Order: sequence, then C-alpha cells, then structure tokens
Amino acid sequence: MKELAKSGAIDADLAAAFDASPNPYMLLTPDLRYAGMNQAYLAALEVSREDLLGKPIFDVFDAGPGDEGRSNARQLRASFERVLKDNRRDHLALIRYAVPRRAANGERVLEERFWSATHTPIHDADGRIAYILQHTTDITELEQLRRRVAGVDRKRALDSILSGNVLQRAEHVQQANRQLETERNRLLEMFMQAPGFVAVLSGPDHVFQMHNAAYSQLIGHRPITGKPVREALPEVEGQGFIAFLDSVYATGEPHEGRASRVELQRAPNAPLETVWLDFIFQPIRDDSGSVIGMFVQGHDVTGTVHAAERQKLMIDELNHRVKNTLATVQSIAMQTARSHTDPRGFAESFQARLLALSHTHDLLTRSHWEGASLRAILEHETEAHGPHRISLNGPPVALEPSPALSFGMIFHELATNAAKYGALSVPEGQVLVDWAVSDLKKPMLHLSWRERGGPPAAAPTRKGFGSRLIERNVRHDLSGAVELDYAVAGFSAEFSVPLDRGRVA
Repeated sequence: MKELAKSGAIDADLAAAFDASPNPYMLLTPDLRYAGMNQAYLAALEVSREDLLGKPIFDVFDAGPGDEGRSNARQLRASFERVLKDNRRDHLALIRYAVPRRAANGERVLEERFWSATHTPIHDADGRIAYILQHTTDITELEQLRRRVAGVDRKRALDSILSGNVLQRAEHVQQANRQLETERNRLLEMFMQAPGFVAVLSGPDHVFQMHNAAYSQLIGHRPITGKPVREALPEVEGQGFIAFLDSVYATGEPHEGRASRVELQRAPNAPLETVWLDFIFQPIRDDSGSVIGMFVQGHDVTGTVHAAERQKLMIDELNHRVKNTLATVQSIAMQTARSHTDPRGFAESFQARLLALSHTHDLLTRSHWEGASLRAILEHETEAHGPHRISLNGPPVALEPSPALSFGMIFHELATNAAKYGALSVPEGQVLVDWAVSDLKKPMLHLSWRERGGPPAAAPTRKGFGSRLIERNVRHDLSGAVELDYAVAGFSAEFSVPLDRGRVA
C-alpha cells in the first residue's frame, strides 16, 4: 500500500496498518489490474510487489490446466464482475485456484490451493468504484483433510468435528447463491425489457428504486434513481398522481387509471407535452403486510387516444355530411317535382342532378374529403359536351368540401341549361369559362360563364328550378353574388364568391 499512500489515495497511517495486517489483502483497479497489496498477500504467494503492480491479475496467475482451471478462472472473474455491476460485496465461500510456487530445484510450478474470498467495492469521492478489495483465506489444509476422510464411515462425524460442516454448507450456499443470481438477472432483464413502462418506488415519499427503459423514455431519460417523485418529476405536482400514490400507500388499495392525461417534460428545457397513459399503482408489502413501496406499471396510449379522437371527428363529420346531402337531395326532389308534371321528365331531371352531386362526391372522396379543384369540377360537369366546345381559363383554385358541392350543382345546372336552350344545343356553339382570384389576403373568386354561337338568349317568363338553385347556392351557401344576363349574343353569368372558406392552390 506504500505506493497508494505516496499518491495520496489513502492515508499513510491506514496504509501502514493495512500492510502490517496478518491477513492477505490486495487491491484491483476496475480493469482488474493490481493497484496494491500487503505483505501477508506477497508472502502467501511468494512474489515481490514489482511482480504484480500494474499487471492484470489473470495474466499473473493461472488457475491450472484443463476445463476445471478455466472454470475456476471464470468463477473468480464472475465475482469481480458482480462487484462492478451491482456495486456491492461478493463472496466466494470456496474456490480452487492454483498459485505459482518455487520448487526445490528453483523452478516455478503451480500448486493447487483452496481459498475463501471476499471482494468489496472501494469508492472514490464521487461515489464511483475506484478499487476492488480482495480478502482471502487459505483453507487448503482443511479442504484436503475433509477429502482424505471422504468415503470413511466416520466422515460425517469427523467433518462435523473438524469444520462443523462449514465447507459443505458453504458449497451449498454458494451454489444456491449462483442460482439465485442467475434467476435475479433473468428477472431483471425481463423487467428492463418490458414493453410497458415499469418502476419501483419505496417509502411514503415514493423514492425511485429502479425503472425500465420504457419508463426512462417516457420521462425524457432523466436521472431519477434515489429521488422522490416530487423531486424527480416536479411537473406532475398538482396533477393528481402524487395524491393517488399517497392514497395507495395509506390504504393498501391499488389505483388504476385509463387514458389518463398527464403533462410531462420529455426533453430538457422543453415545454410540457400532453401524454395519455393507462397505468396501475400496486402496493408492495413486507412480511408483516405493511405497505413499504409501490409497483408502477402502464402503457403510453397517446397514439390510441389521438386515433379515437380523429375517428370521432370523422364520424361527426360524416354524420354532418350525410344530413347535408340528404337535405340537398330532398330539395332537388321537391324543386324538380314542381318543374315537371310528368313522371318521366321528373325521373330524368332528378337522376341527372343526383349524378352531378355524385360526381362532386367522387372528386372529394379521392382527396379524402379535403377539397376539390375548381377546374376538375368544371371538367366533370361539362365533359359530356366535348372538351373542344368548352374553354376553361384560370389559375388553380382549391375548394373546401362544402363550396365544392355547391359549385358542382351550379355548373351542372348551367351546362344542362346550355345543352337544352343555349350554346351547347347547336353544333357550332361554345361556352367560355374564365376565372381569377383577387386580394390574396382575403381572396375573392371572380368567375364568368359566357355562351357564344348559340340561339339568342331570352329571359324566362318564370324563374325555374335551375335559376333558383344557382341563386340560392351562391347567396346562402357561398355567401357570394351572381348576375344572370340573357343577352341576344348569348346567356352569361358573373359570379363573385369569397374564398375565405377555401384556399388558393
């Protein structure tokens, strides 16, 4: 220990007492290199301090040849690794480990020895493991004596006299400890890899003892082990969860939450984020039945909650659209019936208008009811008359579902009227449709429908269903204005419709 005392790692008086101890001690660094040893350790192994300092322990000593030697080395290495991993003392009640000895002829040979070893973590000022302290006891003579009397009738009695069955019990305990360690590691691995979030809290302040990767991800990978909930997750104060924990701890009755809303800070200095959780707080009891902690388990169901909200919105929107569509169909049926006294004429007109409504629905369905293009609606409603007879000129304009349906019905009535009485009723007739958008801050659509090359237009003696539908849709549904002109040169219609409910593409 002199070299550690010189470096200031330990007190000089402590180093002197350590070096003078009759019990063998040595110190290893976390990478299992010799950092120090006392005189009793050097004497037991018949080596000098220079032979060991700074060297890996498994390069200096060989556990012996064959599978048994490799197994002994693995057993010793596993004990060191448990100390480093679990940060706690580890015991080897019995381990066979050969050590080099100097024979009479001066050669170094391996001598079989049996040891009982204790490995203890030594921490630095920051709480990290700086060294592993090994204390060993050479029990070779006792083990050899036990083996010599094996097979003799007096073995059990002699074992009891010589060692009180200590070695046998130690072997059984060590084997049981290894099995328990394996099971513990398996359970810990399952705990850490659980798909849902899991945490273990202790005491009335609900101190975090352990938590898995899913819980760490949920809270933004904050260091929470050893901290009470109020300190580890200060943003949950006042959200009801600490009160639930207090209640479970006081009553011993578990608490379950379904799609519970919680505001969490999931990144450093980030704003709070809304998360929805399914969870359960279950009490942990001691042997007397008293509550000593809490087992927290649950799942992040934020995606499921959002999906349910979207589904409800879609259903509500669908119900609204169905009601509007049925009202439109009812209006079309009533107005068409007023304009046609014979059933056949009614059926033809009614079917044509339903098809026009259906065409616009098809366009909206393709865009998942996000909207439809003004040009696409015009093309749908006029394509039956031939694209060479219809001139469409204007910028891209995207309409929301409700205006799209209204324009679909309007263009159907204009095209039907042109085919019956206007420019599309003669081979040389044409329809010119021009539109533009003004004032992009508060956009207004200006659309002109002009018929040329057809018979002279004449104002109707009475207003028919088509005219009433156009005027009603423009004024009431589109909040716009329309002017219908029955000039000798041909029918025309001028529309001015605000697009604040739509958007310019």
